Amino acid sequence: MPEVRDPVDEAAWLSLAPLAARSVALSLPLSTRFQLRDDITPVQFAFLQQHGFLVFDGVASAPEVQRALAELDAVEQHLLAEGIDKVHGVPVWFGEGPDGEPRLQRMGFASVHSDWLEAFVTDARFEPIRRLIGDDARIGTREKDGVVFNRYFNSGGSLRPGVAWHTDSLRDVFYNGTMPGPMLNVGLHFDRIRPEDGGLRVLPGTHQQGSLSTLFRKVHFYTDDDDPDEVMVETWPGDLTVHDGRMWHRVKASPYTGERSLRRSMYVPYVVDAYAPKQADAPTNAYMRLFHRVIQLKGLRSRLPVRTGRRPRRSTPRSAPG
Repeated sequence: MPEVRDPVDEAAWLSLAPLAARSVALSLPLSTRFQLRDDITPVQFAFLQQHGFLVFDGVASAPEVQRALAELDAVEQHLLAEGIDKVHGVPVWFGEGPDGEPRLQRMGFASVHSDWLEAFVTDARFEPIRRLIGDDARIGTREKDGVVFNRYFNSGGSLRPGVAWHTDSLRDVFYNGTMPGPMLNVGLHFDRIRPEDGGLRVLPGTHQQGSLSTLFRKVHFYTDDDDPDEVMVETWPGDLTVHDGRMWHRVKASPYTGERSLRRSMYVPYVVDAYAPKQADAPTNAYMRLFHRVIQLKGLRSRLPVRTGRRPRRSTPRSAPG
């Protein structure tokens, strides 16, 4: 049978007052999919405030998804041909594909090398998202980490089959030296990801937690266990998601290997603080240096030969840093 992906019909709720909208939002299942309209609706806003995330159905068309992926493949080839290992101070991470070939797994400032991607992420259809973040928000394609492309791939030489539990609060502490206010991550998704495929998991409501829980509820980028309260964010190609970076979230690795495990996404930065573009020769900040070191160690460990001998191995391997 064909899969059902119908977004909720909000026609009767478009003029609801905030309290009524909150009541409706609380009655909706956490798997609810919305349509991106000319404005964020009262129920959408209430759902985000309560749970910390939203899923918008099919914001990018099928041809746009294919074009975006083609552009990202071209960027990958450009990076390899030119030997580029960082862009505006953000390291580029290459793992290995199924045949041992280099495969891009994460890069910042992806739109720097693609005029089409730059035009796409600044398209007028995303204006409601910008206003949701703030009237003075802007799309920071040359700020923070720029447009971030992630390619999750489960193979022997992969650096990112998944990423363990974390909040984005540590990043904000490194950037600004303060605990963050509301911070929304806006992601475009390019693959069909079902619950059995791994994918984005969130702990709804944890964007409202206190500072101690924000920093210490789990070990950032290390704890990777299933949580009884986690919700899987199911996506189709072209979906757009919004989630509050203060909430605990992770990308669960696919149980499959090879192309079946592929998951690609692109996160677009919306910035509200003082304009601070990064230059081409920008240094790598402390947070990213630490994160890069973790990734390097993970890659080294994945290449070590399996030890043999009489000492029994763990029945449940300890999780690697994300």
